[in-house]
Amino acid sequence: MDKGIRNIVKKNALVPKRLTIKNNVRIIDTEKGSFVIKKREKNRSIDNLYKYLTSRAFDYYPEKIDEIDDYEMYEYVDDCNEPLEQKAIDIINLLTLLHSKTTFYKEVDFDYFKEIYEELESRIQYLDNYYTHIITLIEKEVYMSPSNYLIARNIGKIYGMLNYCRYNLDKWYEKIKDKKKMRVVNIHNNVSIDHYLKNNKPYFISWSKSKIDSPIYDLLIFYKNHYLDFDFSELFHIYESRYRLTEDERLLLFIYMAIPPKMEVNEGEYDLCKKHRKVLDYIYITDELILQYNNKFSSQK
Repeated sequence: MDKGIRNIVKKNALVPKRLTIKNNVRIIDTEKGSFVIKKREKNRSIDNLYKYLTSRAFDYYPEKIDEIDDYEMYEYVDDCNEPLEQKAIDIINLLTLLHSKTTFYKEVDFDYFKEIYEELESRIQYLDNYYTHIITLIEKEVYMSPSNYLIARNIGKIYGMLNYCRYNLDKWYEKIKDKKKMRVVNIHNNVSIDHYLKNNKPYFISWSKSKIDSPIYDLLIFYKNHYLDFDFSELFHIYESRYRLTEDERLLLFIYMAIPPKMEVNEGEYDLCKKHRKVLDYIYITDELILQYNNKFSSQK
């Protein structure tokens, strides 16, 4: 047991019965109950965040018990057993509450949106050049490897996603380039099934990456963590039934989602095929989601 953990246990007069190591945290069972001890993020205090969230009537986080040296101790929340699909819905519901409780409008200058535009434009162009180079080399092969065949067979879909991103990025920029304010919220910024617990009430845990930003980034992270696991068309509609995205927010979210991941080509053939298949799954699922969502949203107008 680390010295810092021993110190915080001793300070709180705890007698450990069992120590469980899970990811980057230590779960200590004692005669006074169970507690979670984790290393504190450098130059970041969770206290200010908790005070702010409490002031906004949002207290869906584990209680912090104490801190000493570089360690923090929290109450242990015993997660109830519920289907993963129900957890996904609960996460979305809790996100809408977090976002609605912490919404405000922040002044931004011209460069803010310009930087987003230029960063995304550069990323899209880089991927376009990258895939053009890769497919040029592949087409020179007499016999394509299985991994290269996956790229060649689906290159049209990859270019299609890049063209979608390029067109809608210009469309988004035209909508927002003259705006002086943007809607922001306190985002969790690390949303996943692993960072959600439910007991007597729901909890988000692992708040170390939390910050003030657009609400779309929580949705983007949750999607990228679990796009294979859940029906995000339904989850996004549940979210928007409680916290409506603006047109430019939704457009930017779909641009981020639609940017195809980079397929690496310098690994063993078996690993390449698995990774290429995963990237293609992401591309096709995302394309279908955006199409379905836009059609469903248009029909509701």
